[in-house]
Amino acid sequence: MENQTMLYILVLSGLSDLPSLQLPLFLVFLLVYLMTLSVNLLIVLLICTDSHLQTPMYFFLGTLACMDMGYSSITTPRMLFDLLKGKRLISVQACLAQVFFFIVFSCYDVFILAVMSYDRYVAICRPLHYTQIMHWKTCALLVLGVLISGVVFSLVQVLFLLKLSFCHLATLQSFFCDLPQLLQVSCSDIFINAFLILFIGILFGLGVFFLTFCPYIFILNTIMKFQSKAMRSKAFSTCSSHLTVVFIYYSTLYFNYFHPNFHFYFGEDRLFAVVYAVITPLLNPLIYSLRNEELKSSLKRTLIRLLISRKNKQLTLFCSRCLVK
Repeated sequence: MENQTMLYILVLSGLSDLPSLQLPLFLVFLLVYLMTLSVNLLIVLLICTDSHLQTPMYFFLGTLACMDMGYSSITTPRMLFDLLKGKRLISVQACLAQVFFFIVFSCYDVFILAVMSYDRYVAICRPLHYTQIMHWKTCALLVLGVLISGVVFSLVQVLFLLKLSFCHLATLQSFFCDLPQLLQVSCSDIFINAFLILFIGILFGLGVFFLTFCPYIFILNTIMKFQSKAMRSKAFSTCSSHLTVVFIYYSTLYFNYFHPNFHFYFGEDRLFAVVYAVITPLLNPLIYSLRNEELKSSLKRTLIRLLISRKNKQLTLFCSRCLVK
């Protein structure tokens, strides 16, 4: 058997090979990243400071916002660095670490969306028992379960990746280390890894997908029985926001991880990767905030308080100056 030299450096293809596009892409995605952090952080701050939003629904929404900040920070800073420096080299160890954390935060988002679906089911279908079922201990246990499940799921995938070998300086057809593209460039047998993606994806992905959408059968049935148009409108608004986020997230992840052939990678795939790795963490808070009247009201109250506080400080400063004179 011919000896093979093991390599410990991989190359990322990036978003574009055209030098003229590097700076414009850097500026665009830097803006997207800063907006992602700002909007998600704003939602977290509003939920923490406004007593009207300290309910289980907004607790889970705040958790999703924190997950989205971490999710975006796994891929975007590395992409920005490569666009700015143009090196695109990454060690195998760093690549595996990025895969681990990306899968962790992907799982967090999927599981949190399922928990939010259950929360909406209890709130709409069993409103009289909502406070008894969704008390803070239950919410904390659900989030803890999400955190543990995400780490376990990711560890299983990465432990099998540790057995892979890389024998030639191949290029990952992506702007970050993602699981399917990492398997493409390995010179090891990837049958077990590909099977694992399919098996765990069906077991957990379809299972969590079912847990996310199944409650909406009962939710929609209950909403249609509401007599008040205002109640129906509010319930539909909340549910449609959640379903929109779920649809965007699942459709892009499914396209990437259940691609019919790991050995071919097209420009459309890279576009989908940009959507689910970079754009989705920004879309989530925008979709929820733009369609949520309570969040918008909280933002208005916060801005009014800040304006009043600023005016009071200016008035106090003016009065103190007058007294000194």
